[in-house]
Amino acid sequence: MASADVEPFPPLQNGFSKKNVVRKEGMLRRRKSSALGGELPGDNDVAAFATLGKGSPPASPTEARDKSVRRSKRRTVKRVLSKWKRLCFRHTWLLPLIVTITVVALYLVNPSKSNPISAALFLSYPLPREPGADPSAPLQYGKGARDFAFVGFYTIVLSFTREFLMQRLIRPIAIRYGIKSRAKQSRFMEQFYTAMYFAIYGPFGMWVMSRTPVWYFNTTAMYEGFPHKTHDGFFKAYYLLQASYWAQQMIVLLLMLEAPRKDFKELVAHHFITLALIWCSYRFHFTYMGLAVYITHDISDFFLATSKVLNYIDSAIVGPYFFIFMCAWGYLRHYINLKILYSILTEFKTVGPYELNWETQQYKCSLAQYITFSLLAALQAVNLFWWFLICRIAYRFVMKSGLEDERSEYEDSDAEVEGKEKKEKKAAKANGKAYASVVANGTPKVLVNGEALETLDRTSTAHENGSIGSRVRARKSQA
Repeated sequence: MASADVEPFPPLQNGFSKKNVVRKEGMLRRRKSSALGGELPGDNDVAAFATLGKGSPPASPTEARDKSVRRSKRRTVKRVLSKWKRLCFRHTWLLPLIVTITVVALYLVNPSKSNPISAALFLSYPLPREPGADPSAPLQYGKGARDFAFVGFYTIVLSFTREFLMQRLIRPIAIRYGIKSRAKQSRFMEQFYTAMYFAIYGPFGMWVMSRTPVWYFNTTAMYEGFPHKTHDGFFKAYYLLQASYWAQQMIVLLLMLEAPRKDFKELVAHHFITLALIWCSYRFHFTYMGLAVYITHDISDFFLATSKVLNYIDSAIVGPYFFIFMCAWGYLRHYINLKILYSILTEFKTVGPYELNWETQQYKCSLAQYITFSLLAALQAVNLFWWFLICRIAYRFVMKSGLEDERSEYEDSDAEVEGKEKKEKKAAKANGKAYASVVANGTPKVLVNGEALETLDRTSTAHENGSIGSRVRARKSQA
């Protein structure tokens, strides 16, 4: 009988030279790792019911609730942002008002000159009076980088006043005069605001000029005593506020807040030239010349805007008033400005110092002469282009008894607008669509200038306040 210590299954090959393996009790060989380096693929990796929970556990009720809360918060934020966007489009004066109030509130936290916000609200660089100076003389102000904050802040303020006055004051006036065309109503509001602005700043500029040596457009005084590095508070405030106005107008132009006209390129060129003249004249101390150019454009713009307003309301005096406007435009924008251009060729070099010295801020030199003449000549070229259009309007008015703005695009009459609205309503009813794009009762719908969005707003509000099913049905009905 074989011994118990002998392996029960000996090797098949008789040539196997190894001795019989003896298994010793109590000793276990450590299992080696798999040589394959991973699990074998196959179709037998099906978990049993007992091992189903061994993988990634499902989200707990708390985690699922947290995800639902996060999704709800995101939807709430999107809904709030959507409402805020519609509100800002409907009331375009709201955002500038909030920024203005915020800046004022930041100043009131520390109402002193040490507060950097004070540069945005008040004039900077007041100069101390010299010993023995007249105490009744106006305080003089210098120039510096803090003036940019003043211009920037009042650009926002003027944006608020423009939009608020147009929507809350001028638009009801347009409706009262029976202006139903959306394009014509927008034009009326723009020109009415322009007339209001220059009705204030035109006389203000003349009063400021009366306190300076350049009264009444004295070109010789523009170069005497150069450089003019300091000015009284009224002069500096007028100059910088005018810079804010033209910066705000450039923003309106670039953001297309006003409907483009046929002379859009010329208008953009005019605004760029104006801003370049403002900055160069202020930085290099040609402010007396800049004051005269300001006034010639302010007063002529007042007559232009008021003549357009009278034309929009079909006033009986529009013809005689247009003749007055032509006289003001021709005298101020051409005669006076050509006189200033001529003085650059004749008096710029002969009156006052003529040298370039950066240390003493002496900039009245040949380079400044070329730049100043080129910018004013470019401005005069744009004005001459508009003068040609004005003369053509006058010719057509005399020959055809009709006054029409050559710079405006074609505008539908009130009857044509009403006819288009009726056709749109019929088409909307025939297609089963909710009529939300046409404003009822002839109320205009221009998004940016604050025209009515009541119909669209009511539809969107109903969707937001209703259930999900009602929203889906409403969207299907509008599709």
